[in-house]
Amino acid sequence: MQLDKDFWNSRYASGEMGWDIGEPSRPLKEFIDTLTDLGLRILIPGCGSAHEALYLWDTGFRNVHLIDIAPLALERFAQRVPDFPKENLICGDFFQHQGQYDLILEQTFFCALDPSLREGYARHIYGLLRPGGRLAGVMFGVPMNADRPPFGGSTEEYLAYFSPLFQTVRLTPCSNSIAPRNGSELWVEMMR
Repeated sequence: MQLDKDFWNSRYASGEMGWDIGEPSRPLKEFIDTLTDLGLRILIPGCGSAHEALYLWDTGFRNVHLIDIAPLALERFAQRVPDFPKENLICGDFFQHQGQYDLILEQTFFCALDPSLREGYARHIYGLLRPGGRLAGVMFGVPMNADRPPFGGSTEEYLAYFSPLFQTVRLTPCSNSIAPRNGSELWVEMMR
């Protein structure tokens, strides 16, 4: 299975977006509600419908950047949020993206990547964060599909990728997941 631009764009075109809950995930929404610095430079990789980005925007964050390999995801977001800066909508490969961010939000991107890319994801996230920057979000903490997304995992596996790089790594079961994901999500927070 080629998890490339055509694959993901076709999922948006056909409406096969089981990962999209139609609103910001509760764990991320509650985390965003704790942020006080509206000037943070924020990246959301594999942003999809970017419900969290819209919530950030509506809350007053103006330095939010979205990246997705699927053009249709970004086009639809631009239509829904016409005042969002077009230069902050990046259509491209996350692994080729360069920049420095204070905060990177993770929501369904990690589990959509082929597991062979996970170590590279950890290294690239580390490189995109400024010193003191954070990765925060949700990852699946249970085994899932072996042949297609979403790919699950375990705390032990994730620690092996992130602990060698990050100063602080926190992985805890989410207590505020939506009902269908209850018991399967981990809150992830790491500091460079």
